[in-house]
Amino acid sequence: MNETMVCAVGNVATPPVYRELANGASVRFRLAVTARYWDREKSAWTDGHTNFFTVWANRALATNVGASVSVGDPVMVQGRLKVRTEQRDGQSWTSADIDAVAIGHDLSRGTSAFRRASKGDTGSTPSPQPEPSWETEPQTQPEPAGVT
Repeated sequence: MNETMVCAVGNVATPPVYRELANGASVRFRLAVTARYWDREKSAWTDGHTNFFTVWANRALATNVGASVSVGDPVMVQGRLKVRTEQRDGQSWTSADIDAVAIGHDLSRGTSAFRRASKGDTGSTPSPQPEPSWETEPQTQPEPAGVT
């Protein structure tokens, strides 16, 4: 009952990975969220630290995300925040996941055309994709050591 609900605004950093599972569709992707601030000394906007979240979506949301979202898209994600810490090879790794309940394009940075999906609409179902190696893929900005 006391779950941490968040709304994160950022860019899709990895291709959405779509899977058909026994209990329905599932998709996940990495979301890069970078704080921006006005630097008075430079009189310019400056990028701050970038946080990376793994976004998970299920069932109809997964199908629609797989057909609508691609790398670089500005999106807003609302969902439950889950932070995990684990030990791997003697190092402590922390990951932050968002179990999404809603995902949409950030219309403050562009336009989007909405098309309602019907219950029998399977033509837009994305095909399953190979697993990306997220720990070795180049990122737009480096992640701090020990964070996944």
